[in-house]
Amino acid sequence: MSAWVLPDHIADVLPSEARHIEELRRGLLDTARCYGYELVMPPLLEHLESLLTGTGEALDLQTFKLVDQLSGRSMGLRADTTPQVARIDAHLLNRRGVTRLCYCGPVLHARPDRPHATREPLQFGAEIYGHAGLEADLEALQLARESLAVAGVAQTTVDLADVRLVRALLAGLAPAPVLVGSIHSALATKDVSALAALTRDFPKRSREGLLALPHLYGDISVLDEAEKCLYGIAGVDQVLSNLRWLASKLADVSVSVDLADLRGYAYYSGVRFAIYAPGASDALVRGGRYDEVGGVFGRNRPAAGFSLDIKQVVSVVQPRALRAAIRAPWNEAADVNAAIAALRKSGETVVCVLPGWESEVDEFRCDRELVQKAGQWVVQPIDCFEN
Repeated sequence: MSAWVLPDHIADVLPSEARHIEELRRGLLDTARCYGYELVMPPLLEHLESLLTGTGEALDLQTFKLVDQLSGRSMGLRADTTPQVARIDAHLLNRRGVTRLCYCGPVLHARPDRPHATREPLQFGAEIYGHAGLEADLEALQLARESLAVAGVAQTTVDLADVRLVRALLAGLAPAPVLVGSIHSALATKDVSALAALTRDFPKRSREGLLALPHLYGDISVLDEAEKCLYGIAGVDQVLSNLRWLASKLADVSVSVDLADLRGYAYYSGVRFAIYAPGASDALVRGGRYDEVGGVFGRNRPAAGFSLDIKQVVSVVQPRALRAAIRAPWNEAADVNAAIAALRKSGETVVCVLPGWESEVDEFRCDRELVQKAGQWVVQPIDCFEN
C-alpha cells in the first residue's frame, strides 16, 4: 500500500474547502458569543475512565483507545465533546447560576456514524446549564437554527420528539436494559412486527401505546393524534404540551414530529430535536435536553444544547466565492515593500509573484495588481483575470 494513502473515511482538506470551514468556524463561534456563550477547549485526549464515564455503550464503541506511554493507563480520543463540557461545568467552573458554554474542535470516530461520513468531524456545539425550563430548550434550538443560517443553509425542517414518552409507557414495568434497547431500536426503524414481539407480555395499555408510536409522525397535528392514542398515561400530557409550545415558537420554519425517533435515548432526558436540510442525507444538527449528563461528575443539574459537524454543513452549501487579491512583483526595494505592507495591514491579500514563477492558487482571485506609475506604487484592476 502506498505511504500516502489515508485510512478509510479520513481525508485531507484542500485550500478552498479549508478556508470555507475555517471561516464558518469563526462565524459560528461569533454567533454563539452574541448569545452569551463562553468558549471552552477540552483536551482531545483523556484517561478512558474519565472520557467514557456515564456515556453508554454507543460512545464506547466509537472511541479510539490507546495506552499512555507515560503512565501506562488506558486513554481515549474523544468521540463527542459534550461529556467533557459537562465535566468542566461540574468540576472546574462549579457555578451556581446559568452557565452557557460553547466549543469547536475535532472529534474522532472508530467508525463513520452515517454513510459517507468522515471519521474526523469538526464538532461545534453549545450547552446551557442550570435552567430546567423550556426557555433553555428554545434558546438551544434558536441558536442551532441561526448557526445554520450563518452557514448559508436556507431551507430547514425542525423535527421534534421527546424520550419521556417511552419512559412514561414503560413506567412501573422495570424491563431489562437489553429489552429497553431492543424496543428503542424497533421504534427507530418503525419495525412494528418486532415491537409487537418484544412487548407481547406487557400490560395492554403500555403495549398499545408503544405500538402506536411508529405511526405518530408527520406535521404538528401528530400531537393531537398522540393525545388520543396515549390518553390517560401519566406524564404524556405535559410532554405533548411542551412540544406544542416549542413548535408554536417556530412559526417561520417547517416543523415535523416523529415520536418514535428516539436516537440517543440513553443520553437525552427530555425534548430532542434534529434539523434537516435539502441535500443532506442525515440531520445537520442534533440536540435537546440531557439533564443527567453531569450526574456522573457529581453535579446533576439541568442541561440543554446541540452539536453539528462543520465539515458536513460545508458539504451541503454553496462554496464561498474566491477571495479577491492583489498581485504584486517581488522586489527588494523599500518603497514597494512598504506599499505591500500597508495593503496587508488594511486587510488586503497581496500575492507576490516570485521571480520566474506565476502563483498557482485555488482560493484567491487576483483581480488587481500593484504597479509603479510616475514613481508611485498604485493598485489598478487587471483587465483579464488570469486565475
